[in-house]
Amino acid sequence: MRQTFAGPGDRRPARRGGWATVLGAIVAVVLGLAVLLGPDPQSWTSFRESLGPTAAPPSTGSPSAGGPSPGPTAPGSTTPGVPSSTPIAGPDRPTPGTGASPTWLGVPPPAPPGGGPHVFTSFQANGVTPVAYDPCRAVHYVIRPDGSPEGGEELIHAAVARLSETTGLQFVHDGATDESLRREREPFQPDRYGDRWAPVLFGWETEEENPALAGVVVGQGGSVAASLGDGPRVYVTGTVSLDAGQFPDILGKPDGAATALGIVLHEMAHLVGLAHVDDDDQLMFPSTRAGVTDFATGDLTGLSRLGRGVCVDEL
Repeated sequence: MRQTFAGPGDRRPARRGGWATVLGAIVAVVLGLAVLLGPDPQSWTSFRESLGPTAAPPSTGSPSAGGPSPGPTAPGSTTPGVPSSTPIAGPDRPTPGTGASPTWLGVPPPAPPGGGPHVFTSFQANGVTPVAYDPCRAVHYVIRPDGSPEGGEELIHAAVARLSETTGLQFVHDGATDESLRREREPFQPDRYGDRWAPVLFGWETEEENPALAGVVVGQGGSVAASLGDGPRVYVTGTVSLDAGQFPDILGKPDGAATALGIVLHEMAHLVGLAHVDDDDQLMFPSTRAGVTDFATGDLTGLSRLGRGVCVDEL
């Protein structure tokens, strides 16, 4: 799916194939579809899962009083009559529990009154609960600076801060990296990042480095999920690839900073689990419109739910 950015007041049928931004002249760019960049979701059936008590976010309210709702059931704690897990480290995963907290690190904001249209990239086995990042762990990220436009790193940090506001997920910047953005990126790279899941990787690529950015495409974003046997899946890392050739032109236009931020926000929403919607007032609409550079009610509804993911301290 592609995105088109039509001019203000333009209600013509969206053209699927490009995102045309009205920045003085029309510049065609495209935001990538949510994809799982990297290996297929990992499933380690040697683990035995036990369901423990609910891990809830810090709260001063109750659901009936309009406060945060309880968090999801968290595997990993011993429950009477249920055998506890016996997690072990392995060559394809870090020591279980690395970086895990017993409670949510941040409080997801409530969804806007009335909600709004949103679509999730992937679901748990029940077909209802979306796959999301573990809210009991910080989402670490690194930036590959090669090819970055002026102000590119600040743009990424601004998008990360906005996503944290809308999901309650806590992000930690681990600095720069020289890791290349590979389509089959390993989620566990102990030689580079130590005994933990590899951080989310942001980077700038040319069309030659990433053929998916050829033509009018300006970005890709997605994550890799892992699970313990048949247990719930959680995203453990991901990548966001941004077009090194087109971003300088976008940033140089009137209102280009807002447009560029909207691009990164769109890709980051894919990263945490949102897919495209059919409502052209949402940032996640496949054909984006001029002036829609921040999350709208449907986007915020989905992001709030993605901030209430499953805590799996054994991963």
